[in-house]
Amino acid sequence: MKFTRSLTAAAVIAAASASTATHATELEVTHWWTSGGEAAAVAEFASAFNATGNTWVDGAIAGSGGVARPIIVSRIIGGDPMGATQLNHGRQAEELIEAGLLQDLTELAEAEGWADFVNPSGLLDSCTLDGKIYCVPVNIHSWEWIWLSHQAFEDAGVDVPSDWFEFVEAGPALEAAGKIPLAMGGQGWQQNGAFGVLQYGVGGVDLWRQVNVDKDAEAAAGPEMAKVFEAAAAARELAKDSNVQDWNQATNLVITGQAGGQIMGDWAQGEFQVAEQVAGEDYTCLPGLGVNEIISTGGDAFYFPKLDDPEQTAAQLELASLMISKPVQVAFNLKKGSLPIRGDIDLSAANDCMKKGLEILAAGGVVPTGDMVLTPDTQGQMEDLQTEFWSDLSMTAEEAQERFVDIISDAD
Repeated sequence: MKFTRSLTAAAVIAAASASTATHATELEVTHWWTSGGEAAAVAEFASAFNATGNTWVDGAIAGSGGVARPIIVSRIIGGDPMGATQLNHGRQAEELIEAGLLQDLTELAEAEGWADFVNPSGLLDSCTLDGKIYCVPVNIHSWEWIWLSHQAFEDAGVDVPSDWFEFVEAGPALEAAGKIPLAMGGQGWQQNGAFGVLQYGVGGVDLWRQVNVDKDAEAAAGPEMAKVFEAAAAARELAKDSNVQDWNQATNLVITGQAGGQIMGDWAQGEFQVAEQVAGEDYTCLPGLGVNEIISTGGDAFYFPKLDDPEQTAAQLELASLMISKPVQVAFNLKKGSLPIRGDIDLSAANDCMKKGLEILAAGGVVPTGDMVLTPDTQGQMEDLQTEFWSDLSMTAEEAQERFVDIISDAD
């Protein structure tokens, strides 16, 4: 396959300022944002790009990132690259970079001073390999939230919980009122994500780091981790009647008052906003399950496969520049429910939940995500374990922990 080299920073700036009619081109962009809130957010990117005279060709892939990523990677490796593609921060693109299949964005990043405003700086670090920048981070998404329906708790005659432990105590009252205590979709990535949140909330940040960063098998087998698996077993019991598949279907159970709560990342905010629900009035959000108020600084980034068309290459770099610009960062993240990656923009229009996240971010209460410290293979093994654990009620917390220890022992 024939590839062109990246444009220099000067050429990028010249291309952006030249007549858009001269350089207008179509660019296919693949992503897995297909729920109502996600579609509203990605439309902000498309609108900004189309305003340049170029054309955003939407390549949405239905399903989760776990469904979309193999398709994306296969196309790039197989010689049918898209113009731009969503991936998560972390190690997912390492092999594509090492194979020389992705655009080097270093000159653009340096020309625009990305390092001066990307906050936290680890987001840009996660786009960097061997000193070169290969992606543009577009948001900060954190998993560590539980979303609570005011209507469900009012119907059950109990107060809205202030933390995970109160939520578990309220489970019987919710069930007696005909509610599903915990909404949970039937996909491994959702169950594994919830388990990670329980690690932070019940086990604490130090234990999470010991297990996931240091790969400490002894800590993974210890009594503090046993408490996390006991909490996961309790969560599984609370979610036993949650017969939905997709995450946004589970979120809708909370929005409509059919379920008491959902452990899900802050992208759930987009669904509440589309439903015109108000944070603090219709629903409550508890970062860190209301126990350890932290957020992880994962999220989404866009990578740009190498193409053999100079005009498309120019359009790629123009799109990268737009995605990280101030106005687009504000418009996109307000719709997405995520935090911006820029530390220099005004988000006074943010709702109460987003403001909580911004306060935690400003206070430095941030942690890495599993994507940043674990290989895709290890992540896949963990998802498989959680899928089995959540679906097989006969598997005990002790048995699941033993399997988990084996995964951590072999992790790199």
